[in-house]
Amino acid sequence: MAGVVRVLRWLAWMGTTAAGLALLSQPVGTQNQLAMSLAAMAAMAGLWLVFDGPRTRFVFLAMGSLVVLRYILWRVTDTLPSPGDPVSFGFGLLLLLCELYCVFILFVSLIINAEPLRRPPPAAVPAADLPTVDVFVPSYNEDAEILAMTLAAARQMNYPPDKLTVWLLDDGGTDQKCADPNPEKAQAARDRRAALQALCRDLDARYLTRARNEHAKAGNLNNGLSLATGDLVLVLDADHVPFRSLLAETVGYFAEDPKLFLVQTPHAFLNPDPIERNLKTFERMPSENEMFYAVTQAGLDKWNGSFFCGSAALLRRTALDEAGGFAGITITEDCETAFELHSRGWTSAYVDKPLIAGLQPDTLADFIGQRSRWCQGMFQILLLKNPALQRGLKPIQKLAYLSSMTFWFFPVPRLVFMFAPLLHIFFDLKIFVASVDESIAYTATYIVINLMMQNYVYGKFRWPFVSELYEYVQGLYLSKAIVSVIWSPRKPTFNVTNKGATLDHDHLSALSLPFFAVYGLLLTGCVVAAWRYLFEPGVTNLMLVVGLWNLFNLLTAGAALGVCAERRQLERTPSLAIARRGQLTLGGRAVDVAIERVSAEACNVRMPAAFLAPGAGHRPVPGTLTVVPVAGARPAGALPVVLGPVERSGADAVCRLAFGTLRPQDYVALAGLMYGDAEAMRRFQLRRRRHKDLFTGTLQFIWWGFSEPIRALRYALAGERRPMPVEASEASPVYDEPVRDAVPPQPVDLPLAPLARPTLPIRTQAHDAAQPQAHAQTAAQDATQGMNQAANQAEAEADGDWVRLMLDFENDRALAARGRRTDAA
Repeated sequence: MAGVVRVLRWLAWMGTTAAGLALLSQPVGTQNQLAMSLAAMAAMAGLWLVFDGPRTRFVFLAMGSLVVLRYILWRVTDTLPSPGDPVSFGFGLLLLLCELYCVFILFVSLIINAEPLRRPPPAAVPAADLPTVDVFVPSYNEDAEILAMTLAAARQMNYPPDKLTVWLLDDGGTDQKCADPNPEKAQAARDRRAALQALCRDLDARYLTRARNEHAKAGNLNNGLSLATGDLVLVLDADHVPFRSLLAETVGYFAEDPKLFLVQTPHAFLNPDPIERNLKTFERMPSENEMFYAVTQAGLDKWNGSFFCGSAALLRRTALDEAGGFAGITITEDCETAFELHSRGWTSAYVDKPLIAGLQPDTLADFIGQRSRWCQGMFQILLLKNPALQRGLKPIQKLAYLSSMTFWFFPVPRLVFMFAPLLHIFFDLKIFVASVDESIAYTATYIVINLMMQNYVYGKFRWPFVSELYEYVQGLYLSKAIVSVIWSPRKPTFNVTNKGATLDHDHLSALSLPFFAVYGLLLTGCVVAAWRYLFEPGVTNLMLVVGLWNLFNLLTAGAALGVCAERRQLERTPSLAIARRGQLTLGGRAVDVAIERVSAEACNVRMPAAFLAPGAGHRPVPGTLTVVPVAGARPAGALPVVLGPVERSGADAVCRLAFGTLRPQDYVALAGLMYGDAEAMRRFQLRRRRHKDLFTGTLQFIWWGFSEPIRALRYALAGERRPMPVEASEASPVYDEPVRDAVPPQPVDLPLAPLARPTLPIRTQAHDAAQPQAHAQTAAQDATQGMNQAANQAEAEADGDWVRLMLDFENDRALAARGRRTDAA
């Protein structure tokens, strides 16, 4: 009976679809088309504003889809140039194919994301029944400080210690590297191995390396599997630090589903990517990855299609053994592994809660390098293991994987859309045959409807036109990566993404030249289009339409120039706003403090101003900070700190406490402070997730398009500037909104002096036992040096310039406005 019902339902859907397509294919006049599209817009706006809800969502998307389908039918049948003009026809066909690709991606994303799955928390598992867990931290060239934080936090996760084993899988100290023909490289590898072995001993972790660096990250993980014996494997990138509750929030799902092979959690980041930093949006705009993790992965989860993203994920050991370990044919071992296990009948789950905090690439070059690897790896899977032909996958799973893989073809249509108007402006090629009235009735309304649907589905996670900016910035370089992998699918090799690069001065990216060239070409196109439209006889209004299209491309290229103009970093180590309590001891006196923000090198605390002696903050004063542990956590040792700058506000004082060079046991305490409460990261994300409507989003994009080229040109004229320390006033994190439960509720901006970044090797416990006073003295020296540097920098740049003030006006005003509001999250 159930089978009959499914068949009847399928027939009903097919009949309805056929009737809808037949209706759409009926010819209508241009004016009627315009009236229908405007009516659809009005109805969609009414549904959005008045009747928004789960059922309304489907009606809204269905109405928009009908307009899109009507546009595509018109494009295919009425707008191609005549084949008698092979040049125009060829370029016109290429443009149409690119539009069809974009519509395919749009419809597939709407199908996948129409109703994202929100999983309830798993049922509690008795402690005796909890599975054993191996934590894999693969490493290649990361600094010891980054590894120390990740290992210390992993050991402190809320899980029985006897069932938790933390492994450092070091590919930077392999036998192959220690025997390198270059004596300096060999010695560096041996030093690294010895230092990390000592670090693992101090942090109760296991160090593991291998003979040779074969099969990159997948080979490293499989080497870990050869010795580990746990029921589950938690994979963490070296710079992905877990919050204490990660295992408590995820392990229970495996008890509910014996066929579950994966529980994936989002990747959340403490630092901005180059686009966020250079456009100054990190504090107010959702990160690019949040749309993928908050919407797309949850949408894929509904269809058993959420996949392994390389880190922040738990995997069942028996499933990995069945598949022969982590897949290593392509350079995206994560998605490939999930693809293989899904095709074997295993299931996956996605938990939409940030449970790790990681680092993003700091420079544009590193960002492009990372995305090139992702792009090439997904194309490798598409070419070598085509999902459409893969046995064991359900049709919807095949569509989900095809969507994720074909998405990376975006550089081709993005560049075609960027340069297509120039063919008509410069060469009079008519690759799009339509009158101005038809362009308005079909094309303009299609664009608006498309923007409305995207803003409706993704508005809290992606500002208008930001996707176009990200795609263009990547497209100039990823197009080469696509060609190379199509030419030789097995050729790409795994490259480790550089993290933690130092950006201590404003400069142009080494990748900026093509962006300047494209901007100059588009600017010339705008000038020529305007001149021809105004003064050249016989030029029609089509030139005006094409000129406006080229103007939008110019704005996109202008915003991209701002991305190429690399701003210096405002924090040497990324910080996180928290709401914790502790006790500060200075000179034998103790006081309770509220800890409001913390990084790997310092924290900001709030205390009664009466506790501080007159003149406090003008000279470094050593002390200790003891943090009140979160519920269920074991108390950690006191952190040695040095009192730095002080900002008084009424009866309160906000102080910077510098940590200086940290010992392994200090990382245990620091990890408990910074990563004890996962709600801190969630609060930060929620503060940025405010819906950006089309009007204000468009104005923001236009502002970038006009203002950012000025800043990029200023950097170009200035040349490679001498590196300078970060200003004390800019090193302070921006307290745009108060942290919930912080005491008192209104934070104060505090000038923070920069500190020298700790370097490898980390001080061992034995060394500290021999020199008990050296740690506090070193921290005091670091703080003194940072305060002097900050003072010199503030004096050197006291005469601000009007261009920078103009560029920062909108951002500063928005931050000030939010600072007057309480946290709604």
